[in-house]
Amino acid sequence: MTASEQRLVVVTTTHESEEPARALASAVVRERLAACAQVYPVRSVYWWDGEVRDAEEWRIDFKTRAELADRLGEFVAGRHSYETPELIAVPVVAGSPGYLAWVAEETAG
Repeated sequence: MTASEQRLVVVTTTHESEEPARALASAVVRERLAACAQVYPVRSVYWWDGEVRDAEEWRIDFKTRAELADRLGEFVAGRHSYETPELIAVPVVAGSPGYLAWVAEETAG
């Protein structure tokens, strides 16, 4: 099965520190809204309140089915400390068949 047949996405958000990022990742996976989440440090440069900001953040990439993206986004937004959290979904266009099947299986519950 190809990624397009399964319609998988990677949903990304960021958090201000590691502990809440890991807690959010665990909560999402526990709810079966994503098969897995990767949490890692990033440096973000962005406009906010009329000025350029530069901050350390923790990025979370969730692997899930496209049909769960809206529910996952609502779940994340309801537990996020940011006024306007990043929530974007990028389609997975190809990947290892076994891994893609695993993502679909683990989020089918």
